[in-house]
Amino acid sequence: MIRINLLAIDRERKKKRAAGLGTPAQRVTVACSVILFAAVAVCGWRFWTISRESNSLDRQIAAAQEETLRLHGIIQQVQQFEQRKAQLQQRVVLIEQLRKSQTGPVHMLDQISRALPPMLWLTELKQDKDKGDVVIDGKCTTLTGISDFVANLEASGFFKRSVEILSTQAETINQPPGELIKFSIRAQFLVPGAPAPAPAGPAKVGKAGG
Repeated sequence: MIRINLLAIDRERKKKRAAGLGTPAQRVTVACSVILFAAVAVCGWRFWTISRESNSLDRQIAAAQEETLRLHGIIQQVQQFEQRKAQLQQRVVLIEQLRKSQTGPVHMLDQISRALPPMLWLTELKQDKDKGDVVIDGKCTTLTGISDFVANLEASGFFKRSVEILSTQAETINQPPGELIKFSIRAQFLVPGAPAPAPAGPAKVGKAGG
């Protein structure tokens, strides 16, 4: 009878396999090498990714700085433009004020001359520049002439309503024989272009000799 030792054959096969994989120390070394290579590869990839992001951020920062410089120049130009605009506006206001101050008396005298009714003449005209009041003294032959003069001034739109009659006084003249009425009125001249105030009631004429 032939006996076959199968256990011995199995042990021989296991030894061959173990010899093919190397010793345990070699296997540990191979595993460590693989892990180290993988770690180096991950670190390298991460370093490359971070470097690329850093370069992109650097480019964005440089572009933002260039844009900031460009906008700073535009802001300076806008500020200079605003300053020049303010200066020009001040000049325009000053010129307009000078124009009004020059043409104001001309308009006032023109409107007063237009408002004069027949048989009425002026003897004195005084203006308070601070208040804008104008005191007009004159003479006429009838009280109706004073009323017409006041109404004409108010209707011109250049005098504030209502024109105030300060006084009237009758004077006797010899040549030709008759009577004249000396009057004094006060009006407030409106700057040309200013809105006229709301109309008031008609002015009252004082009695002669008052």
